[in-house]
Amino acid sequence: MDKQPFEIDEAMVRLRDAVRPFPKAAMFELRDDGFGSPFEQLVACMLSVRTRDETSLVAARRLFAVARTAATVAELEPAAIDALIPDVTFHERKAAQIREIAVTVRDTHGNDLPCDEDVMRSFPGIGPKCANLALGIACGQQRISVDIHVHRVTNRWGYVRAKTPEATMDALEAVLPERYWVEINERLVPFGKHVCTGDRPRCSTCPLLAMCRQVGVTNHR
Repeated sequence: MDKQPFEIDEAMVRLRDAVRPFPKAAMFELRDDGFGSPFEQLVACMLSVRTRDETSLVAARRLFAVARTAATVAELEPAAIDALIPDVTFHERKAAQIREIAVTVRDTHGNDLPCDEDVMRSFPGIGPKCANLALGIACGQQRISVDIHVHRVTNRWGYVRAKTPEATMDALEAVLPERYWVEINERLVPFGKHVCTGDRPRCSTCPLLAMCRQVGVTNHR
């Protein structure tokens, strides 16, 4: 069928409606529940790496129920942190990295993680996705965080054409209006999980079908 021009403003309006019935993206849910400091957001994002939101959310809440500031987390031994996050991927390594971050923030930054990309990226286990999420959600900076859902959906739309999440981030920074830089992750994580899925996306009921180029889609529902 003939496709309508892709209009990002209209796409965002439709996305907000489409994801309303679904659970929020994990970092945004934590923010809305009061876990919105840069340190909490960075730690929670680290827990989510290669782990499903449903699992990492529980682990983050379990950890923050015991310790949620750099100073209190730094008081815990890595084994104690590990015992609170056993269900996340690479939990033992992440426990050691989380404590290392906490000690550095406590001793070098006065217990407050600064809203500084270079500082965040200097920590072990922190890449652009988590740094940008923390900077966007906790610090109010306009940053694009690209996970597998943002990467897949924006390329499937034909809005960008990039082979890796890192390249997608660069491509989006060139075309996506800044007012959507943080929100694109908030909307596309649940959209990618429940509508524009990796395997057999639900194209027949997708509110963006008329403007989506369906790049790479060979089988859908």
